[in-house]
Amino acid sequence: MATRLLWASKAASYLRISVFHRGFSSVIKDLKYAETHEWVKVDGNSATVGITDHAQDHLGDVVYVELPEIGASVKQGDGFGAVESVKATSDINSPVSGTVVEVNEELNSSPGLVNSSPYEKGWIIKVEVSDDGELKNLKDSAEYSKFCEEEDSKH
Repeated sequence: MATRLLWASKAASYLRISVFHRGFSSVIKDLKYAETHEWVKVDGNSATVGITDHAQDHLGDVVYVELPEIGASVKQGDGFGAVESVKATSDINSPVSGTVVEVNEELNSSPGLVNSSPYEKGWIIKVEVSDDGELKNLKDSAEYSKFCEEEDSKH
């Protein structure tokens, strides 16, 4: 019985890698994306920021998320924290400029939410946006998907 389970899990991980390898990471339509693989959802002058499914997939299992302080200023394209995974530590850059108004405290005890729910429970910060004109510097879902495919084909 144990051998069969082991075979099944090996087959499942093999299938997942071969069948769903890249190009299949989920990209949500009404979000904006940075080339550094952060997403932002803007609602009025409030923006929720996280890392994309593509980014968490490349990082592997996230073990720690370094969060900024509430009240910290963030600038579009500049780092505000980091995600540490079993493979690497990666800076998180802000896709928008503004002030951090909320951080996802749940990531302190459950950093894996970034892997399991990158667009919902695994959000990282909420920002009061200072310049919504910056959004035009970001990619929409179609542009971001194409960018990821091109980037992956180079590796």
